[in-house]
Amino acid sequence: MEVNMTRVRPYGDTLDDGYMQLSFTLPVQCNAEARKAAELLGEKMGLEDVKVVYSDNIADNFSFFVVYGRCTHSVDMTAIDIPKVDADFMSYQEINGFIEKHIGRKIVVVAACTGTDAHTVGIDAIINMKGYRGEYGLERYPWFTTYNLGSQVPNEDLLAKAIQVNADALLVSQVVTQRNIHIDNLTHLAELVEAEGIRDKVLLIMGGPRISHELAIELGYDAGFGPGTLPSHVGSFIAQALARTIRNSKEHTKGVYP
Repeated sequence: MEVNMTRVRPYGDTLDDGYMQLSFTLPVQCNAEARKAAELLGEKMGLEDVKVVYSDNIADNFSFFVVYGRCTHSVDMTAIDIPKVDADFMSYQEINGFIEKHIGRKIVVVAACTGTDAHTVGIDAIINMKGYRGEYGLERYPWFTTYNLGSQVPNEDLLAKAIQVNADALLVSQVVTQRNIHIDNLTHLAELVEAEGIRDKVLLIMGGPRISHELAIELGYDAGFGPGTLPSHVGSFIAQALARTIRNSKEHTKGVYP
C-alpha cells in the first residue's frame, strides 16, 4: 500500500492506524490513581483509545509508565524543509584516500566534553581507537591527528589546545542537557572562537543525544550529529568540508599574487 506523504501518521498494527507508544515518569507513587492519571495525560495529548500497558515504581514517589493510544493527527512530509549535514558518507578506506588526494596532510582534531559534562561515551565512540559499532574511531585513521581532552573541560582550555596544535576541527560532546545547559555552553564556545578571530580557520562540530544539525546551524556551528552517529560520518564531513574550504581559498586568491 502506498503511503500518502502529505498525510503521514504513526504505524501500530496496520498502515495509517495512528497507534503509537510513549513513555514518561510521574513524580508520584505507582498506584491505581497514578495509572489513571497517566491515561488521562495521554488523552489530553490528543490520543484516543489510551491504555497504560506498563507501570511500576522506579524510586520513592516516582513512577514510570508506558502508554499506548491512537494519534488522530498527521504530518505533511512534503512541506518539511530542514538543514542537513552536507556530506557524502564514506568508509574508513575512502576517507583516508580522500584526505590523501584532496588535502595532502593530516587533519588535526581536538575533542572534549566541555563545561560540567562528565559523560565521555559519545566523544570516545567517535575519537578513540576502539570506535563504535564495529567502526574504528578517528584516532585509528592514519590521516587524522586527534586530541581527546576528556570530560568537564572548560571551553577556554579546549580553545587554547586548538590554537596550540593548529586544529582544523573542534568536536564538542554534550550529554548533560538539563535546563538547556548544553545550549548555553555551546553558545559560549562559539563566542570564544569568534572573539579569538579563528572562526574561519576551524570547523565547529557538536554532538550528543539532543543535538541536531538544525540546532548546530542556529548556534553558529558547521555541523551537528545526534544519536546513532558513527566515526565515519564525522570523519567524512570533516574531510569534505576542509577540502571545500581549501579549494575555495585557492579560488579566492587566484590571480591576487604575481
